[in-house]
Order: sequence, then C-alpha cells, then structure tokens
Amino acid sequence: MSAPSLDRDAVAALAPRLAPRLAPGATGVAEARQLSGGASQELWLVALETPSGPVRTVLRRKPPQRAASELAIAIETEALLIALAHDAGVPSPRVLHTLTPDDGLGAGFFMSFVDGEALGGRIVRDEAFAAVRPKLARQCGEILAHIHVLPRQRVPELPAKDTARVIDELEQAYRAEDWPRPVFSLAFRWLRQSMPPPALATIVHGDFRNGNLLMGPDGVRAVLDWELAHAGDPMEDLGWICVNSWRFGMIDKPVGGFGVREDLFAGYEAVSGAKVDAARVRFWEIVGTLRWGVICTMSGVLLRGEGPFAIERPMIARRASETELDLLNLLEGAA
Repeated sequence: MSAPSLDRDAVAALAPRLAPRLAPGATGVAEARQLSGGASQELWLVALETPSGPVRTVLRRKPPQRAASELAIAIETEALLIALAHDAGVPSPRVLHTLTPDDGLGAGFFMSFVDGEALGGRIVRDEAFAAVRPKLARQCGEILAHIHVLPRQRVPELPAKDTARVIDELEQAYRAEDWPRPVFSLAFRWLRQSMPPPALATIVHGDFRNGNLLMGPDGVRAVLDWELAHAGDPMEDLGWICVNSWRFGMIDKPVGGFGVREDLFAGYEAVSGAKVDAARVRFWEIVGTLRWGVICTMSGVLLRGEGPFAIERPMIARRASETELDLLNLLEGAA
C-alpha cells in the first residue's frame, strides 16, 4: 500500500483502528498537525481523544517522496533503537506503535509526546536554561555512556562502520559533488594518515548533538533522531557533539555551546568506568567537522537535481565554507 500525503483527515480516518493502540480508551483524534523540524522525516503531533482528556502523541514518518538513503537506517530500525534506549533508562520517548502496511500511513512510528526545547540557539542563550547549562556537558557524557552499552545483538539490522568505512563513505559523497575543495582534500589525507587503532565497536547514535536533544530546565529530556545510528567507535559520538557548528555561536563552549570537554569526559567515565582518550575524541571531532562540510555540499548537489525544492537546502549548502575554516583551525592544532 503506498503512503498517502498526510493531513488531519487522513489521520482521523484511521483513528478507530489506531487510536486504541496508542492510548487506553482512545476513541478518536482531537488534533493532527505537522511540526517544524524533522529535516529528513516528517513529524506530526497527533492528540487523541480519551475519557480523561486529550493525550498527545508524535508520529515520525518517512515522506512518501523521499528516496532511500545509503546512510540512514530503516525507520523501523530507528523505532526499535528508541524503544531499546527507553527501556534501558536513556532519556527517550516511548514507542507506542510501529506502522504496518495495513495502517495506510506508510513507514513510521508513533511515540509519546515529550515537552521540551530542541532549538540549539535557544538552549545556549535563553534564560530558561541558564541554571542547567553548566550541568549539560556532564549529563551528555553520562547519556552517551548508557547508549554505548545498549545490546547490539538486539538490533541485528544495524550496519557496522569502522573508521576506514566512515571516511570512505564521506570521500565518496565528496567526490560526487565534482567540485574540488582543497581544504577537504587536505583533511581526508590527514585523517587517513592519522587513524587511531581499531576500537571495540558499540552502538553509536551517529547524530548526538545540540539540536537533536530535547531540553527542559531540568536537563536532557529526550535523545532524538537516531536514523544515522550504526555500530562503530563510541568516541565518534563524543567528537560529534564538539563540532563547532553545533555550538550555535558559543565557540568557547566546545560541547554543544553549553559546556567543556572535561565535563563531558567526566560524565562518560563516571558511568562507563573507561578512561576517555582525548586525542581519539579530537580525531573524531575533525571527522565530524569534515562530515558536516560534506553534508553541506551534498545539499548543493540535491539542489541541482530533479527532486522537490526545500528552502533548507541552499541554507545548508552555503555553510560548507564555515567548515573549511573550522578544519584549518583543527588541523593546525593537531599538527
């Protein structure tokens, strides 16, 4: 069954069958509207009618026009990971129902609604988060340590990506642009010459950063967007959250624009019992900076294609030059 274009009427029509699976006693849909965010997947707020009042849920859904990505895991696998994380105590929504073909909504899943803020610029600047900001870097380290001990065998579909494969995939995407960028070429050469010894592979979130963390005045309430998860070097996650692009202008706070590496490492070590190798994390910070640069160039490639136009594409594509400057600074420091 093909996935329809989703609107409130499409959800309401399925309510008698789906609603009871999502909330006890639910009889229908009180509200259905698309949420902002979710650059790669659709997000919908679906409020259910129940005897005790509306119950809010969130539908994360693969858009019907979106082509399969070689980098992203299947959305059903993402749902399985989020459920696994939730059961292990990682701040996560509760997965309520993974869609089947009979549901008529395409591929996706319903999860519980978690109230919070995900916009990185607000998290690093708004007064509402002033008291908790000094605690966030350590909390992120603790959460990552819990993610990295999730049982891989429970998610057999998860791809394995060692360091060489991560770099190979990035370079393949870079070459697809067919536009030489000397700074990127220099970074690829440095990375191949500086690869650390192989690490014991764990589940890696793949996109753990400010902007994919739902925050409240009490700290991290939910880890979002698991579609780039894979098995690999756990230090990849620690390096990614330190990439300058995720500091939202607060460049003196390398961890997400709200904290310092020492606190991130301390939180990770307190939970994992393992010593963090700062040089290895720095290597992955360079990989992450290059990765974001390549993602920016890929947005430019998509703009020249025949797919639907999205205003986010040119906005992201223009940021490739920022990553070139970040890479030069990082490589100079590494040298």
